[in-house]
Amino acid sequence: MTNKKYLTRWNSSLQNNYGKPSITLVKGTGILVTDADGETYMDFLGGIATSILGHAHPSIVKAVTKQVSTLSHVSNFYAHPNAIALAEKLTKMTGDKNAKVFFCQSGAEANEAALKLSRRTGKVRVVAAQGAFHGRTMGALSLTGQPSKREPFLPLIKGVKHVPYGDIDAMRKAVSKKTAMVIIEPIMGEAGVIVPPQDYLHQLRQICDKNGALLVIDAVQTGMGRTGDWFGYEYSGIKPDVITLAKGLGGGLPLGAMIALGKAADLFQPGDHGSTFGGNPVTTAAGLAAIDFIEAKGILSKVERQGAHLIQEIALIPGVKEVRGAGLLLGIELESLKASDVSDAMRDAGVLVNAANPTTIRIAPALIVTDAQIAKFISTIRKVIADAK
Repeated sequence: MTNKKYLTRWNSSLQNNYGKPSITLVKGTGILVTDADGETYMDFLGGIATSILGHAHPSIVKAVTKQVSTLSHVSNFYAHPNAIALAEKLTKMTGDKNAKVFFCQSGAEANEAALKLSRRTGKVRVVAAQGAFHGRTMGALSLTGQPSKREPFLPLIKGVKHVPYGDIDAMRKAVSKKTAMVIIEPIMGEAGVIVPPQDYLHQLRQICDKNGALLVIDAVQTGMGRTGDWFGYEYSGIKPDVITLAKGLGGGLPLGAMIALGKAADLFQPGDHGSTFGGNPVTTAAGLAAIDFIEAKGILSKVERQGAHLIQEIALIPGVKEVRGAGLLLGIELESLKASDVSDAMRDAGVLVNAANPTTIRIAPALIVTDAQIAKFISTIRKVIADAK
């Protein structure tokens, strides 16, 4: 089967919500993936920050194979060891001994859970950021601050106010004693990898404390070591009330989590929420394996070093206006070229990236990416931009 034949079958059998894919990927190892025509690419998008250990990583393959041959699924009527162990890991990573975890399958579900949790405060109003992305289900979409995604599905949940990202004065005006929660990304991913002012999260924590609102950190893209920290907000010194996770949490498998800290950990009561597949034995086995590998190999410090190198080198490329982000979640802002054209040219040159918006290329490679692969990426994008100018 070729790319063309697969895509013909795609068009005839799948709904058109994604548009038509450009290629069909059939296998992968590390950060290398191969399409149906036999072409190999460096995957510098990582399934949109999801395949944190790349493809077919031995640690994840071993853990998943062992688990699926032992116990593949239990309902949430029963406990199982992997969910308990992973929840213990995650709570330890927060530094809050009172934190508790709810498992689901995706970032949208994790944010839906956070939204429901906030209703348990007795309040209903929510403040989020313009340009933010929190998911496409109706509750998560109500939180998402992108009109193009929201408008076809109006009316959404009432009581959600969006303010400019990074504007702390706008937050002060928007948050009141009636606010149930404020939800924010440490770095806005889908909007083009937008970084807030250094003290933004710290001041936002103070605003939430003053008004009795939950501070929810959406770490779906920034989480699991992608920025060089576990969740992406740690540099600020704050403790959120809720952290939402997905993408990299399952090491490439569908797994999400909503972690509630402090008093928020006791808001949900029996029957308040659930997920049939949340905390599945197989996906949690993958999550445990991913975390264990990252810890054992000192991956977080490597990510921080590689991110700083990428920012420094890419910023020097003629045609690049700026480079934003942290660790291995970066946005490359172009001076005049269309991001979609650069993305297509990078694919033709053997590197997969994403046009996050008309002027920004987003990269989020697996955390196992090597220095040699990073050097090849830098030389490739330098050549692609030079040839396109």
